[in-house]
Amino acid sequence: MINEAALLESKTLRDSALERTEVLDRVKALSLLPDGMHVTTAMVATYFQVGIKAIRSLVVDHRAELEANGYRVLTGSELSSFKELSGIQSRTASLALFSRRAVLNVAMLLRDSEVARQVRTYLLDMEYIARTQPVDNSVHSDAASLDDRIDQRITHVLGRTVVPMFNALIETSSEHRQELIALRTGVQRIERRLRQHNARLHRLEGPREDRPLAGVMASLDAMNGAEFEEHVAELLRRDGCTAVVVRGGHGDRGVDITGRTAAGRHLVVQCKRFAPYVSVTSPDVQKFLGAAKVLHNAEVALYVATCPFTRDALNIAADGGITAVARTLLEAWASGTTLDVLG
Repeated sequence: MINEAALLESKTLRDSALERTEVLDRVKALSLLPDGMHVTTAMVATYFQVGIKAIRSLVVDHRAELEANGYRVLTGSELSSFKELSGIQSRTASLALFSRRAVLNVAMLLRDSEVARQVRTYLLDMEYIARTQPVDNSVHSDAASLDDRIDQRITHVLGRTVVPMFNALIETSSEHRQELIALRTGVQRIERRLRQHNARLHRLEGPREDRPLAGVMASLDAMNGAEFEEHVAELLRRDGCTAVVVRGGHGDRGVDITGRTAAGRHLVVQCKRFAPYVSVTSPDVQKFLGAAKVLHNAEVALYVATCPFTRDALNIAADGGITAVARTLLEAWASGTTLDVLG
């Protein structure tokens, strides 16, 4: 089986796997810009949980390879047209964009990222199946289950037929006893590796509580502020809240949504649709804390954001009785998980 080091070092191997961009969302949801095709450098850094400098350094070292797979830098009229079509706001004179293929390329080059390592692991398993268990293209949709059955049949044959055969030969042969023992050991090693590989694929393909659902955050990131507030209001209603009113805009007295929890407690919500690489800061939370507790006398206060919170912001929220619904929790909530505080 191809190892991870070979993938990191061999451009030929990387090129052979670049069509498998679906693995990105299987490992972790990749949020796209509103055009549905690209991400920025900061968004790539957020996906791989590394600093922006690490991505920029990678681009410097592998620019030609990345450009061949969809990386490009927009300037001038091309940048203006892209901003107009996509609706993004940026005052920079240039904008670097990565296609999904280029993001997968980054995953195969980025060493110091656990997310990138998981993507490579997934790719290696898929590559192993493609190389060792070819199937008819006409039944491609059933490839995974067919490969699984083939692996199990091979394992069954090795364990129930080949190994016992070697055992019998070893018992009756004296001249080639050592060679037969060595061959049996090799067969048993192959059997163990097949079992481990099959179990590994089941773990990767099966449902995982820690793996976010693909596309959930992408759809939220594509919303404007008003749409996001309405969406949060619908989530509140879904979870049993009543009298939910969206108040975003002038005269909202520092909150975007008001209502009652399922238990009848007075609820206020602040919604922030920030880029995923921006963080909610302590002044943001302090401002909302004053509005929620002083102006609205809220019993339950939610600060819902499409981005992370700084550590200081989380501490202030906890001390002030504010429930911080950061990007990860928001994804779970939008995917069907209920928030206990709304009960």
